[in-house]
Amino acid sequence: MTGMTAFDLGPQARVVARLAAAVPDARLAGPTPCPAYTVGDLLGHLAGLAAAFRDAARKDLGATTDTPPGAAAPVLPARWREDLPRVLGELAGAWRDPAAWTGTTRAGGVDLPGPVAGAVAADELVVHGWDLARATGQEYAPDPAALAASYAFLLAAAQEEGSGGGVFAAVVPVPDDAPLLDRAVGLSGRDPAWMPPPSP
Repeated sequence: MTGMTAFDLGPQARVVARLAAAVPDARLAGPTPCPAYTVGDLLGHLAGLAAAFRDAARKDLGATTDTPPGAAAPVLPARWREDLPRVLGELAGAWRDPAAWTGTTRAGGVDLPGPVAGAVAADELVVHGWDLARATGQEYAPDPAALAASYAFLLAAAQEEGSGGGVFAAVVPVPDDAPLLDRAVGLSGRDPAWMPPPSP
């Protein structure tokens, strides 16, 4: 994983920004594939992780990079429709610096080699992009380079955990010939068939 090649996170960041822009206010309280998160919580989590991985790329270590992701419930910023696309753009810009992919940095309170942090950032954007799209009934086509990095990270983590474990939750079995996105989603501990419950 530490030998992975740097790639542009911009295309996937733009995919997530477009998904977020299309979320109506009426959906913010709705469920997502993350059982503890509403759509609003998920958007707040995306804003927080984008800032954290932006600063991890810059090696600007502090509150954003030192806080474990489960330390507090996500907070949706009041100006999230303006703030989220901006910070996603800053994340992408920070990872375009070759120095981001070298040395060691920190995210979620964990020290990581630069290439691993880049792969984790891609994974967060890919998987939570799927979460957001599925929760809000949107089509989803992740950036191929980000999806490949996400899958490689999740597969390596599952193989290291063994016994059906994954980095976030127990792996959901998915056929070997399933689309790569479905296999990544399964490795993340989600059911690729998840759909929100029908509206009453």
